[in-house]
Amino acid sequence: MPHSILVTGATGTLGHRVVPEAVGAGHRVRALSRKSHVGYTGVHWARGDLLDGTGLDAALDGVDVVINCATQPTGGEDVTGMRNLVTAAAHVGVGHIVHVSIVGIDRIPLPYYRAKLAAERVLEASGVAHTVLRATQFHDLLRTIFAVQRYSPVLWAVRGVQFQPIDTAAVAARLVELAADVPAGRAPDVGGPTVHTHAELARMYLSAGGSRRRVVAVPAPGRLAAALRTGANLVPDNPLGTQGFAEFLASSPARPA
Repeated sequence: MPHSILVTGATGTLGHRVVPEAVGAGHRVRALSRKSHVGYTGVHWARGDLLDGTGLDAALDGVDVVINCATQPTGGEDVTGMRNLVTAAAHVGVGHIVHVSIVGIDRIPLPYYRAKLAAERVLEASGVAHTVLRATQFHDLLRTIFAVQRYSPVLWAVRGVQFQPIDTAAVAARLVELAADVPAGRAPDVGGPTVHTHAELARMYLSAGGSRRRVVAVPAPGRLAAALRTGANLVPDNPLGTQGFAEFLASSPARPA
């Protein structure tokens, strides 16, 4: 059954995948933005701002489901944005918020993860029916982490740490599926098709760029590395999608390695 869906963070890494996925599934789609945009066929752009709450009532009017992909680099604004979103959703009677989050945010001591967990708790306490989907790191993030080392003579990796990167298109499709279903509370976490060591992913990155640099895996101290070594960021029993990191790199525009 088609729904009226509002996508927040519609121009972001994940949101720009969710919008066409929802349109393709036959839903009536609005995309929330602080500014007017063009570029999507069959999409209405609704002007509004999660951080100060302006325009949200109008953007949500007549919407059945929100797919919330909005996030900020530090994560701190996500809590404010969620408070404003659930307040407006409750006011206009939105029946379902689908929110994407990250695997391990309750076990991995990163400030960004603490903010993401706090945003989840705001949603859970709001009384608005919802579904939370936690996913592992996107392919794009792993590539960015390696790309910032482009001027280093070697590519550093963390010894004893694994990642399970996931395709944003697969996550987008799952979010749209959840939006068409009844609210589920916490949906099963999802991860990419394969678990790799950090060093293995680094070698894939260098190979894709034709680089002859070496990968050097080093131990990392501290609570963050310890949490990652326990596999808190992994979901090996619930893989989603078929595109692995090497395939992602091969299908994406060439980047300096």
